[in-house]
Amino acid sequence: MSLLKRLYSRNFFVLNLVLVGAIFGFALAFAGFSFGAHHGQAVRAESPAPLASASSGSAIASALAVQDAFRSIADNVLPAIVELDVTENVAPQQASPSDQMPFRFFFGQPQDNGNGQPPGDMQTKGLGSGIIVRRDGNTVYVLTNNHVAGDATSITAVLSDGREFKAQLVGHDDRLDLALVKFETSDKNITIATLGDSSALHVGDWAIAIGSPFGYVSSMTVGIVSALGRSGGPDGNISDFIQTDASINKGNSGGALVNIKGEVVGINTWIASPTGTSVGLGFSIPINNAKKAIDDFITMKHIEYGWLGVSLRELDHATATDLGVDGQKGAFVAHVFNGSPAAKAGFLPGDYIVGIGGQDVKDQADVVRVVGDLSVGKNAGFRVIRDGTTIELTAHIEARDPKIAANDGNLFPGIDVISLDSQDLDQSKMPKGVAGVFVANVVPKSMASVAGLNPGDIITAMNGAGVKNVRDFYRQLNNPKAKNISITVNRDGQSVTLAYAKK
Repeated sequence: MSLLKRLYSRNFFVLNLVLVGAIFGFALAFAGFSFGAHHGQAVRAESPAPLASASSGSAIASALAVQDAFRSIADNVLPAIVELDVTENVAPQQASPSDQMPFRFFFGQPQDNGNGQPPGDMQTKGLGSGIIVRRDGNTVYVLTNNHVAGDATSITAVLSDGREFKAQLVGHDDRLDLALVKFETSDKNITIATLGDSSALHVGDWAIAIGSPFGYVSSMTVGIVSALGRSGGPDGNISDFIQTDASINKGNSGGALVNIKGEVVGINTWIASPTGTSVGLGFSIPINNAKKAIDDFITMKHIEYGWLGVSLRELDHATATDLGVDGQKGAFVAHVFNGSPAAKAGFLPGDYIVGIGGQDVKDQADVVRVVGDLSVGKNAGFRVIRDGTTIELTAHIEARDPKIAANDGNLFPGIDVISLDSQDLDQSKMPKGVAGVFVANVVPKSMASVAGLNPGDIITAMNGAGVKNVRDFYRQLNNPKAKNISITVNRDGQSVTLAYAKK
């Protein structure tokens, strides 16, 4: 049979059909296997779904636990935070835009007599917040800021449940910006806040601010502790502030900063803001700074500060280098008050305080706070660097009298000197080839002022001995054998000799 016939024969056709069917079936089987394999992989990829659900459940449980903590804080702490509605009499010339600065964020606009012309003093009405910190019988004590209630003529305390009580000022203090007010009630349903330990705070801890921002009573905002130990508060406040990003606004002043356990760890006091509203830079006085103040207000109507009797100042790099304390934490003693605990203890101008009571100090602000907290009538140890040597001094602490502390005429030496290499000086105006120290400041009414020293003088010699740097100056100044000092200065290129009496 020819090849063409064989190709068209019935048997060959059947054979071809079987072969095609087998090939087609194989292709289908392979495709089915591939789809099954891919489908199996997809199933395996989704197989952790139960684990994902478990993880989500755990996350939700953790979130609910935090939520429960916040609810507990709201239930237990909100009743201890009050709104303080206050009225203050302000002289017309005192009413100024500065009253609306961020740290003065609780007063409203002055009220006139209806014809636009205030008759003498004007009344300002405003609000702040307070923390119920103690109860003694029917007397309930509320801690707040001095700038909220310190000068108030009328105070009303409004509790979170709407109850109102007429309150009275107990005491106030502008250095710490704290005040204590009280109201009377026989009602036993008054919640007292639990005070925590602000020294245990860490950056990143939860921080909850509670108060009455813009009059919205019992408001709670949440953030974290952004920083600790901030200084430079308004009006010369000496606290080392807690910084938080929890929203603090007008009316929050005097309210509580609370930790996650519901303990008060700070008193909300001021904000840094270009607009006067919260931008996440709020500052609170650590509650540990206020605990002694509460007792002092109740027993003495004022805070009793320890007083050492020194005047401190910052040092520039070159001056610190001259004294051998560059990079050293501490505070520089620029002046000593005559007859003060410091003078009796042997402190000298030029000393550098690095420790108090066995503890290191960080800076000038830290020394001011620590000394202020020292017990009056008790001895305190100080570690100082003098002329490159570390020595120990013991001072008997007295109570700070603002009038004595403000009497600059009692300061010794009454003169501030800095290195001629100081970056604070215009070096192009410094005389060439002249060694000495630059007189940066002369305290009015001090012995230096009486002697005729002027800012801008360059001290070149003392009692005939050359003064090459700041350390030389303090060596000559503190010479115990020299009761009077002859000081030679370069003044506008001329050499002038002055007589300086130490006492």
